Amino acid sequence: MRFMTAAILACLAGPSAAWAQAAPPSPREVPAKTIPVPDTVSPALQAIIAQPLRTNWDKPPTTPDGWKQLSDGFATLVAPQIGPMSERLRVSVAPTTIDGVRAYTITPTDIPAANRDRIAIHVHGGCYVLNPREAALPEAMLLAGFGRMTVIAVDYRMPPEAFFPAALDDGMTVYKAVLRTTAPGRIAVFGSSAGGALTLEMMLRAKAEGLPMPGAIAPGTPMSDATQRGDSFQTNAMVDNVLVSPTGFCDAATKFYAAGHDLADPLLSPINGDVRGFPPTILTTGTRDLLLSNTVRMHRKLRQAGVEAALQVFEGQSHAQFYRDDRVPEVKEAFEEIASFFNRHLDR
Repeated sequence: MRFMTAAILACLAGPSAAWAQAAPPSPREVPAKTIPVPDTVSPALQAIIAQPLRTNWDKPPTTPDGWKQLSDGFATLVAPQIGPMSERLRVSVAPTTIDGVRAYTITPTDIPAANRDRIAIHVHGGCYVLNPREAALPEAMLLAGFGRMTVIAVDYRMPPEAFFPAALDDGMTVYKAVLRTTAPGRIAVFGSSAGGALTLEMMLRAKAEGLPMPGAIAPGTPMSDATQRGDSFQTNAMVDNVLVSPTGFCDAATKFYAAGHDLADPLLSPINGDVRGFPPTILTTGTRDLLLSNTVRMHRKLRQAGVEAALQVFEGQSHAQFYRDDRVPEVKEAFEEIASFFNRHLDR
């Protein structure tokens, strides 16, 4: 023992000795490296992983009109894809209005008996500013198609039409309307990215208002911490080819939606909320997702609160690529997992 160095002795002494030292932990320096496309995923997903970084990820709009033009542009690009996608998934899409909130009802051509009295409410992603109108539909259609259950997709208000908490208010309006006709145990709520955060925020609001919880929820890669805390904000920066950077497009969009509101508010960062009593939850992310830590931390918080929570993590995927294209095998797999989770937890 007399030949051991002080450093070795400190390691052998255990963590408590290290914690007693006053110096803060040092960051790890990582050399520049090239990351290949993994050969452990389908060819279709490999093509998505190989795509370059999102265009203009570091050049968000700077005016309300700029944000609206960008959002409208997304909707214009997505609209022609809805018809062919609905045919492949064997669903129909009908616009509707629910207590003044714009929405779509997505109905499979055949619904199993177990799902006939069930309904899923979808709140779309897009950093709170993208995917209006038809652009709100793809993820909702995937669950309707692969899960064979009726889905209501909420086309909630976004900036510059309305700011925080308009998206949450619209989601809750639809939830309350569905509660009037459907038992809560037969309702699911889901969405990804901002939609994942909204799903969690809706549960916090429902608790605050004394409303019954739905039977199950599925927040995909939720923006559960809008303050950029979490390991993968650093480790997956410039690796995620969708969000790219913690200080990129989505950060600017969220701040635009928040309109000066404290980003740590649980209704913007649900990781800070009281999740006790939440319904069974399935969360989805990918190994290259900038919000991998947001998802993992949320899963752990739910488990610590005694909530039944499942976590599925897909190989090589960047942010929300599990709903990129219905023809990708991993996309089908992700939504069949979510549908199976709902089937186990929703009342018949």
